[in-house]
Amino acid sequence: MRIPLIMLLVTAVACIAQDAKIEETGKSPVEAKFVSGGRVRMDLCSSGIEIIGTDQPALRVSYYPERASVRVRLQISGDRADLRLTGCAHNTFHARIEIPKSSGLYVRMLAGQLDVNDVTGDKDIELSFGQLDVDVGKTEQYARVDASVNSGQINASAFEVEKGGLFRSFDQRGPGKYRLHAHVGAGQVDLR
Repeated sequence: MRIPLIMLLVTAVACIAQDAKIEETGKSPVEAKFVSGGRVRMDLCSSGIEIIGTDQPALRVSYYPERASVRVRLQISGDRADLRLTGCAHNTFHARIEIPKSSGLYVRMLAGQLDVNDVTGDKDIELSFGQLDVDVGKTEQYARVDASVNSGQINASAFEVEKGGLFRSFDQRGPGKYRLHAHVGAGQVDLR
């Protein structure tokens, strides 16, 4: 009875130790420890954003040019992270967000260029206007892939699909365990 109770206590303390709430304005980079295999939810401002998977157990946001109006809100609770990036300049602003490679990803962004590279896990990404580029990795790791545009182009060379025009989409099943959902209202989706 003592051993399971002690293990439960150690697990609870480890989860509590990983909790963080960070709110920074005009500061780059912003970083917090985050476990591999967790889920990251992002609400991003319109701009140029690059999401990169790394081998580090951390979530890191850096951007340029540094501006006093840029606000990074990051809340981590165990294996869940919620990131909000607001106040970006529209023309020359670029942000780089680093997360552990093995992470589930949920991203919403109004407009701009969004690039996702080296992230293994579920991906649910939507962009209202602009360009979405996703490095999918190994196609056999996905159980389901769907991509769509209301108006624009789907270039899914990884899945041998190319479509353009109004209300274009594709949906494929596979042997893997991950799900990939990519949508752009008006613009282009590239899955490579």
